[in-house]
Amino acid sequence: MTDSDDALAVIARAATDLVPRLRERLARHGLGEIEVADGDLRLRVRAGAAVEVSRPARGEPELAADPEPAPGDPSGEQPGDALGVGSPAVGFFVYADGLGPGLEVVPGDALGHVEMLGVRHEVRAPRGGTVRNLVAESGEAVEYGQVVVELEATR
Repeated sequence: MTDSDDALAVIARAATDLVPRLRERLARHGLGEIEVADGDLRLRVRAGAAVEVSRPARGEPELAADPEPAPGDPSGEQPGDALGVGSPAVGFFVYADGLGPGLEVVPGDALGHVEMLGVRHEVRAPRGGTVRNLVAESGEAVEYGQVVVELEATR
């Protein structure tokens, strides 16, 4: 087995075994992000985001695709379900121009940003859907992981 095959096996195990368990913990405890180390694998999972998998020996992160939720998995969304999009940092939240209830968004669309010490942290839609509710006020101080926008799953 080559080093590349080894890396692919580690990433496949992370995607099928570890990621679903970590996503369940995120949802159960209301966390915005969780990071764990398992052997030479370091895994960081954010609520509603891609998963970063890296091997410290190489030092270059790779992105693993989000696995499809298993039937009955609490992280699986059904049409009409609300998804809270959390703040990526502590700071002051500002909505993207034109964002409002009823607006259709696709994954990656800008929802706003958090200003922290002059650094802008983008808030992007983790999934497609319709903006259900603007939870925070524009210019409001927000905490890390605090829900700022609610999206409604459309598919």
